Amino acid sequence: MNIQKKPIVLIGFMGVGKSSVGKILATKLKRKWIDMDQTIEQKFDMNVETIFHTYGEKTFRETERKFISQFLRQSSTVISTGGGSFLQMDVQKKCMEKGFVIFLDITWDSWKKRLPLLKNRPLLQGKSEQDIKELFFSRKSIYSSHHLKIDTDGLNINEIADAIFQKLKEKNKDCPK
Repeated sequence: MNIQKKPIVLIGFMGVGKSSVGKILATKLKRKWIDMDQTIEQKFDMNVETIFHTYGEKTFRETERKFISQFLRQSSTVISTGGGSFLQMDVQKKCMEKGFVIFLDITWDSWKKRLPLLKNRPLLQGKSEQDIKELFFSRKSIYSSHHLKIDTDGLNINEIADAIFQKLKEKNKDCPK
């Protein structure tokens, strides 16, 4: 697959580093970086937590779907999706057809260490660790559709971006020399 004419789409569970890695990767690839959560926050002029509380997850997901469809028409981009974007089958299908999807994978034990930093996430509000663990594993299956998987355990955001860059370079795909 020649990805020079396709946007790169980062997927994975919340807190895995899609936004941070996406920003670095876009710079390395000389592409525009688009963060879906930031884009939606700008549209509503409020943070994701407030959007969920005020308008509900359904409105958030509909807005997310519209923006993803719009940004998939732009080839020289890196799109950092929200952790639940791929819950929408039409989003998943469009991303797989029109983009190059990279799954940032993480184990439960590694992710759990990040939990104290993620307590403000709307889907974690009022949930026990067991509830969160169930959510984590239930989401794993939605990320099974991808073109490339990167295991992120033990890597910092720069190392993850470097790993993606190297994999793309090995496959001779859209990497500056």
